[in-house]
Amino acid sequence: MAQRTGSETGSCPGSVMGGGGLNQWELIPSLHGSGPLLPTRHREDTVVERRAMQPLSRLNWFEAAAAAALFATAGSLASRAAASDHLDAPSLIADPRADIGDVYAWMSPDAHRLNLVMTIVGRELSDHLAYVFHIDSAPAPFGRKASLTLTCTSNGPEFSCFTTDRVVTGRIGDETGATTRDGAIRAFAGRRDDPFFNNVRGTRDMYDAATAAVAAGAPYDPAGCPHFTTEVASDLLRRWRKTDGEPARNFLKGWTPVSIVISIEKRLATKGGPLVAVWGTTNDTKRQIDRAARPLTGNALLATIGSERERNALKEKWNGAAPADGKSFVAEIAKGIGLYDGFDGRCGNSLLASNQGDTPKRYYPLARLLADDRLWVDSRYGRCTALFAVERAALAHGAKSARDCGGRAPTYDASNVYRSLLVAGKPTGVDDGLHRDELHPSDTTFPFLAPVQE
Repeated sequence: MAQRTGSETGSCPGSVMGGGGLNQWELIPSLHGSGPLLPTRHREDTVVERRAMQPLSRLNWFEAAAAAALFATAGSLASRAAASDHLDAPSLIADPRADIGDVYAWMSPDAHRLNLVMTIVGRELSDHLAYVFHIDSAPAPFGRKASLTLTCTSNGPEFSCFTTDRVVTGRIGDETGATTRDGAIRAFAGRRDDPFFNNVRGTRDMYDAATAAVAAGAPYDPAGCPHFTTEVASDLLRRWRKTDGEPARNFLKGWTPVSIVISIEKRLATKGGPLVAVWGTTNDTKRQIDRAARPLTGNALLATIGSERERNALKEKWNGAAPADGKSFVAEIAKGIGLYDGFDGRCGNSLLASNQGDTPKRYYPLARLLADDRLWVDSRYGRCTALFAVERAALAHGAKSARDCGGRAPTYDASNVYRSLLVAGKPTGVDDGLHRDELHPSDTTFPFLAPVQE
């Protein structure tokens, strides 16, 4: 089947990005009488579990619930599990179509195109919402010199994705996707297999054992890192790799969220330089509802302490913020890093752990990096192998990270890399026993994610 070709529009006044160009927000028709969507601030989240055992955002709910239990150092983990849904923001529980599961960003093998994926928990797109990719670019990591906003909306059977001067429209579920006339943007929307994988039961078992060890007297150091014995730490890591004592199983096997897939020419995304930083949001007419970039941060490192009301408020604040607002979350993220740092029986070996002694500021360097939550991609390279490759190369924490596009491709073992960096300061060594999805997503063949297996 030939690809559908979307329309392109010339310049017109009122561009959101400033200067000439198409005003993307004026393109969105009135939604249920509410008028056109307006640009709002930006937001994030990973895969969780609902009461009906329905996977939610990017990481499992258990990692966040268990963190809260360990910080409380009182009461069993099981007693908190019933309320763990609420560690995800109430706004997302109310409408899972606004809940971003994951965001992916990586380069094509020839380094000519930037590939983007956003998975949505609700399994369908809402005609009330805008699904937005924010693409910052800079000459070096951790900055921003220019930005491109790529917005997608749906009216039921069709979807549209657009920048300030290009529009592409296609039918939802059409695997070939749709392209602009000049081929600069290709887009797909529809249900696909979720490439994210997670051993929820192994994580649960590990946290149960960690909570028991704390209850039995394992102390915390002043920086907030639990001191587990070598034997306990070894047992924790072993439990994490098993499911009910057996080989690890993927809780998300067969999960098929609706996904938005984009392939865009690099020249459109790199106006500010070759380093690209990507994050995604969902917005309605009034506000930003969710945001996502790296896995894990929003669900496992935030809201680890306090009442349910306080945790909900913090999650809503995080989801409504932009990466540039990250400073206000550094102290809370540092607490979460301190918890992870102890799981290998050593405190102070998490990535970027400073030598500022036994204070929470030990974890501030990494917390600052994570609070600016964007997926960094080096658009000069078509070799893409690892999460945090760009950041680690910039920080001189591994020559192997150099000349790698980094970002996050669907085939990455992303959560285990993240956990290993938090626990041991290196990209391997800590895992949940799973290293790939049962189906095989592609980093090279559009629309990248495996089709639904009926």
